[in-house]
Parts: sequence; structure tokens; C-alpha cells
Amino acid sequence: MRNIAIVGAGQSGLQLGLGLLAKGYAVTLVTNRSADEVRGGRVMSSQCMFDAALTTERELGIDFWRNDCPPVEGIGLNVCNPQVQGESLFSWSAELAKPAQSVDQRLKMPVWMETFVERGGELLLEDVGIEALERLTATFDLVLLAAGKGEVVKCFERDAERSAFATPQRSLALTYVHGMQPAEPYSRVAFNLIPGVGEYFVFPALTLSGPCEIMVFEGIPGGPMDCWQAATTPAQHLQMSLDIVSRYAPWEAERCQHVELTDEQGYLAGRFAPTIRKPVMTLPSGRQVFGMADALVVNDPITGQGSNNAAKCSKVYLEAILLRGQQPFDSAWMHDTFELYWSYARHVVAWTNSLLQPPEPHMLQLLAAAASSPQLASTIVNGFDDPRRFNPWWFDASESLALIEATARAA
Repeated sequence: MRNIAIVGAGQSGLQLGLGLLAKGYAVTLVTNRSADEVRGGRVMSSQCMFDAALTTERELGIDFWRNDCPPVEGIGLNVCNPQVQGESLFSWSAELAKPAQSVDQRLKMPVWMETFVERGGELLLEDVGIEALERLTATFDLVLLAAGKGEVVKCFERDAERSAFATPQRSLALTYVHGMQPAEPYSRVAFNLIPGVGEYFVFPALTLSGPCEIMVFEGIPGGPMDCWQAATTPAQHLQMSLDIVSRYAPWEAERCQHVELTDEQGYLAGRFAPTIRKPVMTLPSGRQVFGMADALVVNDPITGQGSNNAAKCSKVYLEAILLRGQQPFDSAWMHDTFELYWSYARHVVAWTNSLLQPPEPHMLQLLAAAASSPQLASTIVNGFDDPRRFNPWWFDASESLALIEATARAA
């Protein structure tokens, strides 16, 4: 029986660990927080997951919230007028072919941790640094690092060729609320693009206290939405959230008349630079650690792909480990396995990065055309489930025009 260690108890690490247990592997998972500490902590992400990613959970029998989580049935876009604050230029929405969902990781990860132990996994509580990695690599056949945060992640070398940015591109904030009026006629991610300011989107989710809405703010650094350092209490964070929505997206503010924070830990603010890292960390001993998911591919959450990427990376790695059999998990295998994942993730990175920069004229033309073309709107919306679908028409002006004309003819 092969003996594998995974550092990190998030979407990718836990999902991979549970998948390996189901195939008879001995798995040890190392994390620095217990299930109860995660439950009682601050929200960690917005984690809206689309059907392809949810399918990877269903395959492992760990989709425990499918009947309780409010569905995300579609995606809508509102582009604001850069000349008139609080005015819309155009808007549209379309339904997803299959619903998405968002389960608060404070609810999800503790249950997965407990399930991992129940199914025979060993769970260790420890802060992992280089010394601990040396100990693990001396004991296990393979050590994976699935933690997206912490100093040890920085030991993976930044891939300068694949990393488009060296600094944060957005000032980020999350606000989990109860009492928001539901979107009509179907639940959806309501995405608001505010030129020169940033983005605001909101969607239904499930948190510790039941159904909720997650408000996500993406402020351009130095702009008016880059303001969260001034909010030092939960009440101030909520009020700042409501003030921003009222100022820039009053149509969304109408839904917020009776909102309140889900709990005192239901908010978050911060920033990070989108980064791609090389997949293998070589320790002083010469032994190696293999990175995965957010440890290697860190996207801005503007496209909501973080947990989706983690789930899909877990599936790629699981299949590669199973195919490896009794052969050594050497450096060549690690690089080849990451490249399998990168063949998908590079499309997510390119699409996400394009939305962090001023949009190309053909992109705005494409989004505007969707307001009068339900088929085009549906094509854009359903690309969120698999961003490879955006290539080439999202990036190429002639391909974009061809798609606009084709969908117009079909209409």
C-alpha cells in the first residue's frame, strides 16, 4: 500500500485525500487548524462552484449539501456607465445549463475532515515548515502541498514566464449576509462591472446559519473601492459594503433593505497578486515536495474559479497517482502531472487575467451584443463551467465578431 501525505485541508487537499482513501491508499493529512477551529473562524472564500467541479465531488460521494444549498441558476451582467455614477449602460442574464452552488468552507471543510478520519485517514494538527516537510518526505512515498497560504508556499519558485502580474490587481472583500431579497426570475450571480472602480457581484450560498447571499467586492487599487482598511469592525465592514452598492449599483441596493451579517466572522478583506509557481519544491536534503491547486496557480477571484480549479486539479492528480502504480513519484512525474493540470488551468488564467485589465473593444462589443442575443448570453454564461470554451472568441476580435454574427443569424 502506498503511503501519501497531503499538507493542507482545503478543497483540493481534502478532496484528493478522500479520493485516495477510496482507492485503498494510506493517506495522512496535515493541517494547522482543527475542524472546530475552522467552524469558528473567519470566512475564507466565496467558492461558487459550477457543475463540472461539482461532478468531481459527486463522483466521490462527498456532495453532502446538494439538497440544502440554494442553487445558483444563472449569471447576469450589468455594465455601469463610466460617465454617470449609478447608471447602467446595459444588462442581461442567462441561465446555466446546470446549477452552481456555494457552500461556506467553514461548513464544508470540517465535515470533510471528519469524513476523512471516519474513512480511515490520519489527520495531524501541525504548522508545517521546511523541517516538517523534511520529516514527511523521509517517511512517505509522496508529499503534496495543497495549502494556498502561509510562508511555506513561497518556497515554490514563482514562474515568471507564466505569471502576468507581480502585484495585486484588486482590493478584495467578502460580506456574507442574511435578509437580501432574492434575484428574479431565477437565482444568479449578479455581476456588476464598474469602469475605473472595480466589480461587485453577489449570489446565493449556504453558510453555518443557513441560506445567505455572498457580496464580493473587487476594487481597483488606489480607486474608490480600495477602502477596506478603514473598516475595523464587522458593523463598519457591512456598512461600507452597503454604501458601495448604493453608490455604484443602486439597482442592487434595492435588494439590500433588510440585510445583516450572517455572523461576526462573516466578512473578509485583503489582496494578493495572481501568481503561477513551479510545481516542485526541492528541500535542503534533496527530497522533493509536489504542489497542487492554489499552492501553484493563484487566480484573482473575479471569475469565481478558485474552488473549481482546486476540484479539477484534485481529479487530475488522483488519476495520475492511480496510473503511477508502484513506480516512484519522481521529479519528471511531478512536472508531467502538473502540465496535465496546466493544460486546463492556463485557459482559466488567461481569461481571468483579461478581466483584470481594461477590456479590449471587441470584448465590450461582445458583452453589449449579448443584451440582445439570448444565445450569445447563454454561451458566455456557460463558459464559466469550463473556461476553455472562451478560446478563441473571447481573445480574438475577428473570432468575436464571427460569434456575434452567427448568434444574430440564429436568433
